[in-house]
Parts: sequence; structure tokens; C-alpha cells
Amino acid sequence: MKWLLCVSIGLYLFGGFRRSLFFAGVAGELVYMAQRGLELGRLPLIGPHDTLAFFSTSCALMALPFLRHKSLRDSDRFRIGVSLLAALTGLMALPFPAFNMPMPPILNTLWFELHVALAFFAYALFGIGALLGGMFLLKEEQYVLDAQNTAALVGFSFFSASMTSGGIWGYYAWGTYWLWTPKEFWTSILWLYYGTYLHLRLKGQKWERAIAWGGVIGFGVTMFTYLGVSLLMKSSHSF
Repeated sequence: MKWLLCVSIGLYLFGGFRRSLFFAGVAGELVYMAQRGLELGRLPLIGPHDTLAFFSTSCALMALPFLRHKSLRDSDRFRIGVSLLAALTGLMALPFPAFNMPMPPILNTLWFELHVALAFFAYALFGIGALLGGMFLLKEEQYVLDAQNTAALVGFSFFSASMTSGGIWGYYAWGTYWLWTPKEFWTSILWLYYGTYLHLRLKGQKWERAIAWGGVIGFGVTMFTYLGVSLLMKSSHSF
């Protein structure tokens, strides 16, 4: 069924020019993830292939409320950016094999699945915030910055909930709520980064371009926390 993911990626690539194709890509990717879940008997959240595919799906899903926003739904720039984000993360999943192993006992808990799913919803919103920040830097429109703040705030809320559920899972798995592994260290950096970023929003109009840049840079921190740590550092907490 990997072909269905390929079809969805193709639809995303053209979805920036026609809204219906983007929605078809979302539907196709949801079917692919559901098929993977039924095949595995669990949420597909283990390994780079499944996590990147879940990330791609999350980017598309989290974009839907923004695409319905009266000011953004007719923005070709935003629709193209979101489509490329979903397509790129989906393309990154294709070279990796899909792991069909059962859930390891240490991960076989609702708290783990909740932790990972919420984290990817947050990552997706941080990515959307970066796109909106780039749009604001090109053309300073207030509604774009307001939408970026919404994406960051909701993403930060999801990420905080992910850290909470991850702490509960960690307690059941290792007997402690927090281990200072590289992944958890960078997770705390990401959480502090967006907490600070959201407070800067209160500084007023003279900080608007800095806020827009902050959203763009924040997605770089997000991607390093997700992919960089997993690929470059040894950790018991990877992918």
C-alpha cells in the first residue's frame, strides 16, 4: 500500500494550485495511515517511515482549519507552502522501510501513543507557523502574523500535553518522569523556545518581524529535535 502514499504526495504537489487535489491527498494519506494501523494493530508511530508519514499527515490535517480561514483560504502562497510541506515530509518517508513488528512491551501503552501523536501535531503546527512567518516577512499583513501566533499557541499547547503524557509513560517504562537523554534535553529546549516566543508576541508592533523570524527559526529547532537528535545522537529515545 506504499503506492497510496506516493499518490498522496503527488496530489499534494499539485494541491497548491487546486484545493480539491490537496483534500484528495489528505484523504489518501489518511487511508494509508489507517491501513498501516489495521495491519499493525496499533498506531503507526515506530520507525522513521511511519513517523515521517504521520508527520506528513499531521501537517495536512493541521492546515485544514487555516485553509478554511476567510483570509487564508484564497491565499495561493499559503496553500502552495502547506502542500509542499506535506509532500516533502511524505517524500522523506519513502526511502525508509516500513517496520511491521509488534509494539515492544515498553511502548505498549496509551500514554506512549498519545505522547507521540500530540508531538507530531505540535511539530506540524510549528511548520505551519514557519510558513506564515515567511509570508509575513514577504508582505507584512497583520492577519498572517495573527495566524502564525495561533499556530504557535495551539502547537505549544499540544507540545505541553505531549510532554506531560510522555512523562507519565516514562514513569511506567523507567520508573522516572524524566531522563536527561539527548532527545529529552532538546525537547526541553524546544518547549522553552516556544514559551519565550509566545511571550515576545506581547512586546508590540516593533517586534513583529522578529516574531515572524522566530517562527521560522523555531521550525529549524523542531526538525533538529525530531530528526537531528535521532540521526546524530545516541539516545534511548529515538524515532
